[in-house]
Order: sequence, then C-alpha cells, then structure tokens
Amino acid sequence: MLALRLTRGARPAVQLRRLLVALASAGTGFLLLCTLGHAMSHPADPSGSLLRLAWCLTPLAATVHLALAVARTDPGTRPRPGLAAIGLGPARLMAVSAATTALSSLLGSMLALLFFLHLRGDLTGMPFDGAAADFLAAGSPLPLPAALTLLALVPAIASVTVALVLRPRDDRPASARREARSYGRFGAYGRTTAREPFGAYGRFRARLGAGEPGDGAKATAAAVAEERRPALDDGTALPLAHGHGDLAPGHGGALDGTLPAAPEEAPKGLPWGIAVLAAGLAVEAYAHRTAGSAHTPLPAGLTGAPSVLVGWLLTAVGLAVAGPGLTHLCGRLLQSTRPGALRLLAGRVLMAEATRIGRPLGVVCAVASGTYAMALLYDPTGPEVGPLTTVGVLLVTGCTLATLLTAAVEAKQARSDTTAALLRLGAPATMLRSAAALRAGALLALFGPLTLVVAELAALPLTP
Repeated sequence: MLALRLTRGARPAVQLRRLLVALASAGTGFLLLCTLGHAMSHPADPSGSLLRLAWCLTPLAATVHLALAVARTDPGTRPRPGLAAIGLGPARLMAVSAATTALSSLLGSMLALLFFLHLRGDLTGMPFDGAAADFLAAGSPLPLPAALTLLALVPAIASVTVALVLRPRDDRPASARREARSYGRFGAYGRTTAREPFGAYGRFRARLGAGEPGDGAKATAAAVAEERRPALDDGTALPLAHGHGDLAPGHGGALDGTLPAAPEEAPKGLPWGIAVLAAGLAVEAYAHRTAGSAHTPLPAGLTGAPSVLVGWLLTAVGLAVAGPGLTHLCGRLLQSTRPGALRLLAGRVLMAEATRIGRPLGVVCAVASGTYAMALLYDPTGPEVGPLTTVGVLLVTGCTLATLLTAAVEAKQARSDTTAALLRLGAPATMLRSAAALRAGALLALFGPLTLVVAELAALPLTP
C-alpha cells in the first residue's frame, strides 16, 4: 500500500522514469512471448527456439539495469532523518523500492501479454488483430503457465536486483563497528553492556571516576558533546574520533564523526577492464583466423563462429568495467597543465562521479560499438532484418541511453548542495553550464574514438 501511495504521489519526472521501466519490461516480455510462439509453431526446431531465448538475455539485462538506475534515483524511497522513528528504516525503504520496481515491471508485462494476444488474434478490437497469427501459432492453445513464467522473469529479477543492491550496509570501518554504542537504561547511551545497580546514574561522581581536579569540567564538555552528537536512523550513534568527545581542531568546532567522508580513491577496475577488453579482441581475432569453422546465427541475418559471441561478450564486459576508470582518467586529464577554475571544476566533478557515470557510459559504449558493427556488416542483398531483431536493438539501445541519462540525473541530485553553495558564493550560472558542457565534450572525445575502434575490431571476424 505504501508503494502504491508513493507511486501515485510522485512528481512527473519520476513517473516518466517509471513509465520507461514499464515500457522496457513490456518490450522484453513481448520478445520472450514471441520466443514461446516460435517454439509452438516450430516444434521440430528446439535448438532455434533455445537460441532465440538466449538472445533475449541481452534485453533482459538492459531492462534490469534501467530498473536499478530508476530505483536509485527515486526520491520517495530515499533515506531521510527521522523516518526510522515511524518504521521506515533503511530495510523498509529498500523493500518499498523493490515493490515499486515490481509494480512498474508487472504493468509492462501485462501490456506485453495484451499485445501478444492481439497479434495472435485471441483478442479483437484493434487494427492489428491476428497480424502475426502464423508466426505465433494462433491455431494452438497458449500454454498459460509457460507464458506467465516468462512474463514473471522481468519483475522478479528486477525487484530482487534492486533489493540486493539497495540493501542497508554499514560503511563504517570494522573498528568503529566494534565500538558501536548500545542503548542503556532510559534511552541513555553507553559504551559497555555491563550491568550497574539501580541509582548508579544519580550518585555523585559515579561515572566520572577518580582523576585530577579539572575532571569535572572535562566531563561536562564530554556530556555536551555527547548530547550534540548525531545518530543514525536506527538509533546508533556516529563514532567519535577521540574517546572523550573532543572537538576536531581547525573545523569550526565540528565533530570528526560529522565531517563529510574523504574523497574516494580512483576506481581500481581500469586495469581489469583493459585486460578483459584485450582478451575479447584477441578472441575475435582468433575467430577471424578460423573463419571456416561452424557458424552460429547472429542478429540481422549474420553468421559467425561461436567464439565471435564470446569475444563480443568479453568486449562488452571489459568496456563496462573500464568505464569508471576511464571517466576518472578523463577528469584528471582535464585538470592537468595549470587548469583554470572552469577546467578544475569540470575535472573534479568527473573524478567524483566516475563510479556513478562511468559504468553506464561503458555499457553505452559497448552497445554503440555493437550496433555500429552490425551496420557495417549489413548487406542490402542479404537476408532482411526481421521485426523482432529491430525491436531488440531498439530496446537495448533505448534502455542503455535511458540508464545513462538516469545516472546523470542521480549525479546532479548528489551534487545539488555543492551547486547551491557555489551559487551562494557568487559563481555565475553560465560557468556551471560551461563546466557541464566541458565534461560532456571531454567524455565524448575519449569514448567516441574508443567506440569506433572497438566496433571496427568487432566487425573484423565477420568481414568476408
């Protein structure tokens, strides 16, 4: 019920992103149902139906990736101070996000089923009734359990993925977790769980212990610092840097526990991504040398060795893994050779958002290289591109682009406080827009040639 209320009360931009998830789920569910129709109309060709089902994994992965990106940017399920007091802690908000994702995906699956039944001719009242009756085995009864199982794949996988990725985590170091403070009597905090007799809190100097004459003032300062100390949503207090609540010098009296986290290190996946990418290109080169081996049907009427698929898969994984590192490197290059304020701001933002933007950007690069390779290899005199192949290509391309735009929205929301602070300090809005354009141009200058090179090498094994 809470997920339904959050869905109804969301802003139009949030509703649009959820609608994109529903459309992607509808497209993937329709492709899965078409695979079922092919298996029903061609019972003597189980290998062809299994191959079509395997090709549906790519749209399925793209849809789940989009659903995860939309769930991460949903403002209705974002943790806020005080929500744990009314029962909306991190675990409950994670469950709400998973339920909202499941609702959007279920809506898309229902649309896919209705469209599939119209194409079969089982439902009437629309211009395209029965347009694909021969291909979808309209003469055979539709196995309802199989259809419902295929339609449930997208909502189930998407909701489970959202729940796993957005599950609550304790990001504090192990030492801080071991020293986590627990509740004492009457809601007081204590560092130990040792039991004390009743009235121990009221005795004079009972908790101060023996010490020097100035211990009373120090204890008073520690108590004041303890009262001002923030706590997490679940009631766990943030750890202090010093044992007696000392204030951090040079930070205007702010506690060390309340300071923002230190800048993250550079993404460590760049060497691994380059290695996987090089392995994929090597496999494709080997497939080009063994062109006379057994061929596997590919989209757009192409055929190639099975190692071509392995090479394409390794190349896509390598680009996705290396994306954050390449984005971080691009930001560092922007700041090189005596940067001004504009280049410094653009580079710092790229470095800070490398993990959030880099991986969707790597996936877009992989999809664009594959699409460009298929366009290079397309032969107008050969077999025509089928409608299902067109739907699959448009679905994967649209999902990856929507995921990248959603990640950009998430990054903009994450740095909204920084942008507001810059505007308060007098930074012109034109400089912020120029920094955004500079970031986009730098990423395009790096990932554009990389996409073209990878596409040329990916098309090499299938070149006659």
